[in-house]
Amino acid sequence: MSNTCTNSSHIAVGESRQEECHLIQANRRTELRSKGRITLSKNALEVLRARYLLKDEGGNVNETPSELFQRVADNVAQAELLYNEKADVATLANEFYVMMSSLQFLPNSPTLMNAGTKLGQLSACFVIPIKDSMEGILRPALYMGLIQQSGGGTGFSFSELRPKGDIVKTTMGKASGSVSFMQVFNTITDVIKQGGKRRGANMGILRVDHPDIKEFIEAKLDVASFTNFNLSVAITDDFMEKVKENQQYDLINPRTGKTVEQLPAKEIFDLIVSSAWMTGDPGIVFIDEINRYNPTPHIGQIESTNPCGEQPLLPNESCNLGSINLSRFVKNGTIQWNKLSRVTRFAVRFLDDVIDVNKYPLHEIQKMTEGNRKIGLGIMGFADLLIKLGIPYDSNEAIDLAEKLMRFISDRARNMSKDLAHSRGSFPNFNGSTWEKKGLKCLRNATITTIAPTGSLSIIAGCSSGIEPLFAVVFVRNILDGSKMLEVHPQFEKIAEEQGFYSKDLVKRIAQVGSIQDFEDIPEDIRRIFVTAHDIAPKWHVRMQAAFQRHCDNAVSKTVNLPHSATLKDVEEVFNLAHKLKCKGVTVYRYGSKAKQALEFGPKRVFDKNHQKYVSVGAEYSGGCPTSECPY
Repeated sequence: MSNTCTNSSHIAVGESRQEECHLIQANRRTELRSKGRITLSKNALEVLRARYLLKDEGGNVNETPSELFQRVADNVAQAELLYNEKADVATLANEFYVMMSSLQFLPNSPTLMNAGTKLGQLSACFVIPIKDSMEGILRPALYMGLIQQSGGGTGFSFSELRPKGDIVKTTMGKASGSVSFMQVFNTITDVIKQGGKRRGANMGILRVDHPDIKEFIEAKLDVASFTNFNLSVAITDDFMEKVKENQQYDLINPRTGKTVEQLPAKEIFDLIVSSAWMTGDPGIVFIDEINRYNPTPHIGQIESTNPCGEQPLLPNESCNLGSINLSRFVKNGTIQWNKLSRVTRFAVRFLDDVIDVNKYPLHEIQKMTEGNRKIGLGIMGFADLLIKLGIPYDSNEAIDLAEKLMRFISDRARNMSKDLAHSRGSFPNFNGSTWEKKGLKCLRNATITTIAPTGSLSIIAGCSSGIEPLFAVVFVRNILDGSKMLEVHPQFEKIAEEQGFYSKDLVKRIAQVGSIQDFEDIPEDIRRIFVTAHDIAPKWHVRMQAAFQRHCDNAVSKTVNLPHSATLKDVEEVFNLAHKLKCKGVTVYRYGSKAKQALEFGPKRVFDKNHQKYVSVGAEYSGGCPTSECPY
């Protein structure tokens, strides 16, 4: 098939080739005008300097943001030569550069940090299997260290480990249990600090039918324990049914496969609710729902996820993620669907190329990752998009738009994956996959879409994180350089100035509470649009997550933020609704339930001059889960 793009061999694929050719030409002109003039906030620049820009041996930054994006684009585009030795790599690299430098799309942090460097590890998400032997425990701990040193996050299921008190035949002693071994991983993570670039993060998962389940559920009631872990209980359909019927369920020793005890399911469910209410942990993953959408069950069952829960993975599998900044796709109150379609297609190509240029930390991970070629394209800036469209987050209109947007992105992304498969081949494990059984002829990637939390990325992009609502309309940010900065949501500031109710006094008063719902000097229609996470009833958080999940291959990172006054009943209702609406997992966080959190409402003095009390956030907090365990 001949290529219609002049001097851009193998860039455009499939039915949208001519459109992409026009985009290439337009973006060439845009790049010439804008290269080197990237608009970034002060905090974005500080985050880039601290975490992403290359440094010399003395620790001095020797790279600009523009050079960072060019480094990443050039490195990733080299993958094209594997499929066409005459590929115009420079032209495609320019496409990737423009997509990133315009902040329309950003890949996950390890790609930004490591592309084009000696390390070269570009994936964000890993799941490492743990087996019931000393070697099967300690070797994964070593692997975890190597992965976290390169900037990746790791997930583990401890469900195969024999329970506490079980026999150890080699010594005739007794096993210390799954929770005790988690502490080994937690300590190693604490020491590594991910090469000084960002704090390491883990997901620890235990099946609800494991005999150690009570100890696991209560593991983080001690605030000093497992500070480098998010914990989630793998809950089965059978367990949820027995909760509803108030029946007993079996605890099974994984070493023998035999039932060792029966417990009331409602008692354990209530214990999960109580612990989540008190500490934010554990979350829940609905493991049967996850495996219903496992595209390669012939290769293995999914047991765990990455640290924030949005990426279920097989043992020894990794995945690279990227997010489209929806706030950049609204013009004059209208979504730019054609532009969104084009960027979606280029983003899929980018993420598929990452798989080939990636330097994997372990051979086993490379084999599994290249066998399934999973990618995770998601979004950020959703709350900003709603505001620009004048749609309240907690409304049926917003829910409908969320589903429409994710269906649109998913369809375009899957079409691009099909097109890539025609020219490059399907993922090696395609035969026997659920996609083949559904009648697809080919597909390049076993999974294509994921909704990540986009913490640091949304700071860089200057948008709201993931699919989260705003956490505050005005707040004080603690910058990494030690300074403090009052941040006002740009759309609110614009509207307030246009409608004549903006004042510095108003901004300072809002900064003391974050929300504008009680400000009668602000028009009611504006208050309705600028709702914050704590203004929104819990059911809307869950409904929004479910709307995106319906058209997402992997899972959705979303925190149901609750006010400090939330009750145990509120948490229980969130968990039940998430199960009913077919979410793959759910996490709640009740404000103030952890001693350390990245978000602080008053009283907190941050300006010595006037001693006012303001909403205060950390340098890398962008909304969503406000706890220190969130690996932003």
